Amino acid sequence: MSDAAARPFWSAWLESLRQRRQARAETVTGPLPVRDYVNVTAQPSTVMGFDQALVWVVLALMALGLVMVYSASIALPDSPKFANYAPTHFFSRHLFSIVLAICAAAVVTQIPLAVWERWAPWLFVTSLVLLILVLIPHVGKGVNGARRWLPLGVMNFQPSELAKLAITLYAADYMVRKMDVKERFFRAVAPMAVAVGVVGLLLLAEPDMGAFMVIAAIAMSILFLGGVNGKMFALITGVLIGAFVLMVSLSPWRRERIFAYLDPWSEKNALGKAYQLTHSLIAFGRGEIFGEGLGSSLEKLHYLPEAHTDFLLAVIGEEFGFVGVAAVVVAFFWLIVRLFNIGRQAIALDRVFSGLVAQGVAVWMGGQAFINMGVNLGVLPTKGLTLPLMSYGGSGVMLNCVALAICLRVDIENRQLMRGGRA
Repeated sequence: MSDAAARPFWSAWLESLRQRRQARAETVTGPLPVRDYVNVTAQPSTVMGFDQALVWVVLALMALGLVMVYSASIALPDSPKFANYAPTHFFSRHLFSIVLAICAAAVVTQIPLAVWERWAPWLFVTSLVLLILVLIPHVGKGVNGARRWLPLGVMNFQPSELAKLAITLYAADYMVRKMDVKERFFRAVAPMAVAVGVVGLLLLAEPDMGAFMVIAAIAMSILFLGGVNGKMFALITGVLIGAFVLMVSLSPWRRERIFAYLDPWSEKNALGKAYQLTHSLIAFGRGEIFGEGLGSSLEKLHYLPEAHTDFLLAVIGEEFGFVGVAAVVVAFFWLIVRLFNIGRQAIALDRVFSGLVAQGVAVWMGGQAFINMGVNLGVLPTKGLTLPLMSYGGSGVMLNCVALAICLRVDIENRQLMRGGRA
């Protein structure tokens, strides 16, 4: 077909399209139709203002802890020591502590990190004052030979928990202030070592060696992450290890505990210093892969002391088996990795204080969880450290939630900066 013959065909087709479009337009009367609904699934997702996964993991750990505290403590009123307690005594008090902790965390998330940086030295001084007060007779409360609590009526407050938060904030603020002299030992490291030493002396007077180990780990990790010279860090590590060895060697009851840990199944140790450890291992053995079932633990029936505090993981192992223990370990591992990522992101945004605080809290949670799990599983000597977020203890749960709320605030400010806002 020639071009001359094709033109009339295309012209006629275009003309017909124009006429049909005009006809449709003439039939429309009134305003143009507008959709009265929006397909939400087709809309782009918005950037959340906070890390929802972090919040849900923390709430899940606290919820499981509440259930296990109830399971581990429900039989305690059967013993003469707790005869006047209701079966739900520890459950109700722990629930009250969790509600109080969540309310405190909600308030803390509204406080900018600049405020914490400004008040970090004063919070550290406050923690020192409270650590001194707890040692004064008729002021501090003693339990099982240790004086670690201040009675506040609604709950017993443990100053060592506040000291963990205070040393985290103070060490981060200290490294920011000393950033230009971090290569000089006496100007950068020595003052921090003195501060940790003072806290350590007060904690060992209670005695609370477990809390001192966690605090020393927090301070050392922040110094290391802050860029302290490797040789100086190695020197500090050597001094701390030497101090711990000296404390153990000079303390007869600590030596006995170490020897019992090395041979827990001997008759003398199994009925003495290793009594808790052996019954903890029995609990894990009974749990096997899938556990005996919720509420079916036998070790909590006055065989395993402190089942609702230091040895809560053993009850989890007996009732939920390897699967339950593995789930708790994975949850803590995810939490710690997420906190380190939040800290690294803050440092990348040139917010060194915020980043060091988040990573210090990660070391706090990770170190304390590792020690508690290691003690329960017989990997480490017995120490009086609770499982963060889960074990019974009002001040412990509250300060854990406050510390994590500060990290959540770091994440919120990170997201604000990345969206072009101001932290």
